[in-house]
Amino acid sequence: MTRIKNLWKNKTFTFHHDPGEKPIVLMRDPSGHEGGTVAELRGALLHGGQLSEETESILRKADRWAAAADRPQFPKADPGKYHTSWSQVNFSKDPILYHPLSGDTLDLLSLQDIPLKEIKAVSLNHFTSLIMKDENSEIDWRRTFLSFWRYGPETPHAGLGALWRYLPADTRVPDHTIWDHVGLASAFAGAFSLDPEGIPALLTMSIGPVQTFISQARSVSDMWAASHLLSMTTWEAIKAVCEDIGPDSVIFPQLRGIPIVDMWLRKEMGVNPPEGYIDRLSERESDANPIFRAALPNKFTAIVPAGIAKELAEKAAGRARQWVRQHAVKAASMLLEAVEEVYNEDSVLGAQLEAQLGSFPEVHWASVPWSLVKEDSRGIVAATTELSEAMEPFYNSLNTKPGFLGSEIWNLISKQASKGAEFFPPNPGVLYPALYDLGDRLFASSKSVRPFDQHIQEGFRCSVCGEREWLTLERDHLLLSPGERKDTLWTRVAEKKPAWARKGEHLCGLCTLKRLWPSIFVEEIRKSLDISADRYVVSTHTMALATTIGAWLDRQPEDWSKNDAFNKLQAQILGARSPRAALPLSLHRKLGGAPPEVRELVQRLPSFLDERREAVRGLEEKENDQAAKLLKCVEDLAGRMMMDQQNNGKVKTKPEAYYALIMADGDNMGAWISGLDPRFSVTYGQTWHPQVRAALSDSGEAGWFAPFLDKTRPPSPARHVAVSSALNIFSLELCAMVVEDFFKGKLIYAGGDDLLAMVSIDDVLPCMFLLRLIYSGEGIESKTALSTPFVELGMNDIPMIRARRGHVLINNRLYRVMSGKASASFGAVVAHHTAPLAGVLRELRAAERRAKDSGRDSFSISLMKRSGGKTELTLPWQLKGKNSPSARTPMETVIELRNLLGRDGMSRRAAYLTQQWAEGLPEPEMLGGIEPYKTLLKANMIHQFERQYKGKDNSPCRDTAHDVTELIGSALAEGKNGRVLLRGLLTVAEFLAREGRFTPFGNREE
Repeated sequence: MTRIKNLWKNKTFTFHHDPGEKPIVLMRDPSGHEGGTVAELRGALLHGGQLSEETESILRKADRWAAAADRPQFPKADPGKYHTSWSQVNFSKDPILYHPLSGDTLDLLSLQDIPLKEIKAVSLNHFTSLIMKDENSEIDWRRTFLSFWRYGPETPHAGLGALWRYLPADTRVPDHTIWDHVGLASAFAGAFSLDPEGIPALLTMSIGPVQTFISQARSVSDMWAASHLLSMTTWEAIKAVCEDIGPDSVIFPQLRGIPIVDMWLRKEMGVNPPEGYIDRLSERESDANPIFRAALPNKFTAIVPAGIAKELAEKAAGRARQWVRQHAVKAASMLLEAVEEVYNEDSVLGAQLEAQLGSFPEVHWASVPWSLVKEDSRGIVAATTELSEAMEPFYNSLNTKPGFLGSEIWNLISKQASKGAEFFPPNPGVLYPALYDLGDRLFASSKSVRPFDQHIQEGFRCSVCGEREWLTLERDHLLLSPGERKDTLWTRVAEKKPAWARKGEHLCGLCTLKRLWPSIFVEEIRKSLDISADRYVVSTHTMALATTIGAWLDRQPEDWSKNDAFNKLQAQILGARSPRAALPLSLHRKLGGAPPEVRELVQRLPSFLDERREAVRGLEEKENDQAAKLLKCVEDLAGRMMMDQQNNGKVKTKPEAYYALIMADGDNMGAWISGLDPRFSVTYGQTWHPQVRAALSDSGEAGWFAPFLDKTRPPSPARHVAVSSALNIFSLELCAMVVEDFFKGKLIYAGGDDLLAMVSIDDVLPCMFLLRLIYSGEGIESKTALSTPFVELGMNDIPMIRARRGHVLINNRLYRVMSGKASASFGAVVAHHTAPLAGVLRELRAAERRAKDSGRDSFSISLMKRSGGKTELTLPWQLKGKNSPSARTPMETVIELRNLLGRDGMSRRAAYLTQQWAEGLPEPEMLGGIEPYKTLLKANMIHQFERQYKGKDNSPCRDTAHDVTELIGSALAEGKNGRVLLRGLLTVAEFLAREGRFTPFGNREE
């Protein structure tokens, strides 16, 4: 018990061994960074007493290990000094920050105007307010630590803005924050405190399967449920670790700020946010609430006490499986309750559940103890023989030591002296890269072992996964063919709860849990957060209609009573009493300013059209013809109501029937996390403060230190935190903001670097483009910084946004993202809303795969027409060798071509005629090369565009022809088929430019 109590006490003091304001007070405060806030807070926590020798020893050791793991080793100080003369930085005078993943520089100009006394007072008051006490007014060390860890990095004063979160741990190497350092130190302190031998270990664990579980879906709701369910299952495993040794111990993913972790802190740990904190968990009472996001990856790495690593892993696995079984039983009970039956674990259905859930989820783990590194009595590395022997089976190095142990960096550091300079002796924390490498390889090998449990499955299989028996109350029912199933459990459920089972569907235990998970989760959230959270599923038909409705609302007349079509359609819809449909969030907000009768009609229109369409399917042939005519009349009526008011009612638009799905995946994510690929890493020299580099050069010592500065930094805990934090920001905040706030879309899931969203057809191109720019945090200096103005990209309504140097600024809020070195591949499918979702999803995954296979950092669009035709268009996000700000990106060119074809006065025949003519063009070799081919292509394209354009200014035709020609020429230079690319480009652009899908932004001469 004493060890447990000391655990949280030791972690609390270790977390605050450096104050948040440390970089600002260094070289300014005579009392030093530990003599101010740290000393005063320590006095308040200990009532004026002193730290025990044990706590002090653990704190100092944890600090040294954390510093060694995250920062480059420095040479020893000059005689009689704490630092070498060239390595001191006055950060307040020269505040420089580096992006941890790219080395990009952020110059903060000066912080000397921040009053020393005030910043210390703000910091002290902030942490004092986070101290938690029990019912006896004694300090609750566990809750106090959790409060420090979660809310300490939150900005304590509005005047500090984002600076507080990004203040560096070491002013000489300002690429990782003070919060990264103290969090890692407290993780080490926890392992030192709880392990009998004081030895930490790296534990890596995964929960699966992922892709097959998510892909087995029949609806958008099924896909969301599967991804969210996996995220929640992973959290149950992680929670077992957090409860025993704290959330700081999990170094990947970064848990701070994850909504489900915040909910655990409040509801189970009793750690509430401080006064004035913006509560994002309670501000939205819908599925726009971040708690509905699948935020956690299925794999995590933690620093744990070596002696209980196996126990923790088995506990985490057991908790995950127990949680899934508990909720599967809950789903089955709800299913049976709907048909007035009661769940019994001894029943046929209960036995089915037990068999189907026995080995789910799959859990793999590996642990590597720091005991592989031997240290002497001073805490210095004495031998790495055991570590080297453990790594050798994974390497083919015969003459060199494996991995990090054979690197020049380790050789330089471990020798301690180099031509007159002597490094601080390395402690075991320096060897984090080697232990992480070993753990990762060991984990990968453990996943290659696939244990197989054979289960007898009789009769017909589940309608969704096709692998397991569907749940039944009587085993004889499993042998019934689909046409014979008249009174099964599922036919009864379909009658009572059509949202849980469509007609003919029969689901297994896991697919039942997925199908009912939205209902189960909403019920749990309402209890936990005390908010009336609801989940809204936007149908594919509603998303298709969003294009038409959005354009219609932008030009609605002042007097609705004069719109005859509106009045007739309103009468039909109200008479049918069709239910209200969930709309995309941005459209719902726009609708809020419309008259009540307009809101009523728009919300009921999608369901009304669906009902009419279902009626057509269910009738005999003669009646079907009549119903089909009625449906056509209704659609024509809606088209007349939504006709273009600015053209005197001459242009009619049928309600849009196509929508789009977007899938994205970060490129080379394994290399980003491993940190071993130089393309995605930085050198030591890139992260040293300019003042240090300049002083080093002036000192004359740069020569012997140059080999150190030029080396790539190995992976570190701070790097893993930086990657995870950037992905958290992208998936939890920026994705939803772009898809749902800026465009007419619905975010289905966003977990780390993965994304799936449904958007209206008119928004698919700009939505993809903005997501890609924001993922890297590059390319947007202002609304006019792109070569194409925002208005022409369809992004004119988007608020002030900037993206540069790995950071995104939206509405004066700063976000640090992956950096310009990171890229992502996107796939998109444009499909008719009646197309089977399973087929659309297969095509979507194929599109994303094409983007990956074409060299990554690309996008691929698949156009699936209802008639059966399919067109593919795959392009890179950036043309090679054309990175100047004035060069149009391929996506901008696609949008530019769409804009031209949809422009007032332009006939879309231009696309057909250009394509027809281009098919007969000779190959470039026959014309003397690529340049003559481009000249001929451009001239003829201008000719076709100008012939079909009735506007006064032909410059848009010439500009677009030039940009399309450059795009084709770039593809030809890479050995690609220019004719196929042009065909895809013209087909996709023309389809997206049709009436109702694109609202012309006006002629340039206007």
